[in-house]
Amino acid sequence: MSGCTTAKASAGEPCCAPKGEPSIVEDAHMQRALDVVPASPDIQADLRGTLRLVPGGFFDMGARKSSHAGDLDAPRRKVKVAPFAIAPTAVTNAQFARFAAATGYRTVAEIEGWSFVFHLLVARPQANPRVPVGMPWWREVPGACWSAPEGPGSSIQAREDHPVVHIAWYDAVAYCRWSGLRLPSEVEWERAARGGLARQKFPWGNAFEPAGRRGMNTFEGTFPDAPAAGRTWRGTVPADSFEPNGYGLFNMTGNVWEWVADRFGPLPGSTEAAPPEQSRVQRGGSYLCHASYCDRYHVHSRTRNTPDSTTGHAGFRVACAT
Repeated sequence: MSGCTTAKASAGEPCCAPKGEPSIVEDAHMQRALDVVPASPDIQADLRGTLRLVPGGFFDMGARKSSHAGDLDAPRRKVKVAPFAIAPTAVTNAQFARFAAATGYRTVAEIEGWSFVFHLLVARPQANPRVPVGMPWWREVPGACWSAPEGPGSSIQAREDHPVVHIAWYDAVAYCRWSGLRLPSEVEWERAARGGLARQKFPWGNAFEPAGRRGMNTFEGTFPDAPAAGRTWRGTVPADSFEPNGYGLFNMTGNVWEWVADRFGPLPGSTEAAPPEQSRVQRGGSYLCHASYCDRYHVHSRTRNTPDSTTGHAGFRVACAT
């Protein structure tokens, strides 16, 4: 994760998160992840036992028509997936804290000394003037990391059940190494997110707010400066908020972007050539998604970022084969 060098997003580039130029220490980050000592068999078995089973089979992946052509999430195509198991929630602060305490692992943000924080969550934005080009709602905050989500003076106290954030793809790999689990593939992630429904936009159906109730945590108000009146704007919410989908999975859309295993490229079955980049795919949207800016809060939505990039709305969930 290098400096704030992000160019303004174009029609062919993601607009959901800032990223830096490829880091010269990416190989070192990967090696650190692979050097993590796995947890004991008992701990790994306990973690595996919390996962939910998702049946295999064919399903319709992707959108009929993409809202963002550069996302390469259309057209729909029939994809087959083997049965697998996946966590009911994104990895929480408490779960990541257990891992960090057991291994002494330091995240990319901790090593590099900073991460991106959404400006409304920064106590003194004027003290953190560095912003990525074209994304003034982000601030480069020294000291921001998973255990201090808004920078020095902040903590995860009273947010132990929220999804962990400021996580690079390499950090997710490190957790997987310890837990004996893995990141889901992109195909698995979308199969899980759909919860058994076919050709629907959300884990519960096609309505953004079914029966007038919110089903996920996305930005309410006028993005990026004016949260909805009467609401205490809070960023993340507990990882098991809202109703689960048909497979018993929470927050498959909204709350935090979730890293998956795949490099970014066309979806399976596409005849398009893969773009010349090493970015990894993120799925599900986040608490910053909004119809006026980035409506990537559907089960087919995708974005990408470099594997060493960290932001205050990036987390992950784990999976395994059955």
